[in-house]
Amino acid sequence: MAKKLLITLIRSPLPRNPKHRRTVQALGLKKIGQTVEHKDKPEIRGMANKIGYLVNVEETK
Repeated sequence: MAKKLLITLIRSPLPRNPKHRRTVQALGLKKIGQTVEHKDKPEIRGMANKIGYLVNVEETK
């Protein structure tokens, strides 16, 4: 079974770098506290690491 990542937006992306705001949008996050589920792929991990100060990432099965 493939692992999944739960990514939760914990800080506002508005006063941040425009590239980081677009990364938040690309992950499908719109509101603070919203959680999205993605497959554990290198592309998604890279995006989450790039905006690590804005999100909380948890691994699930």
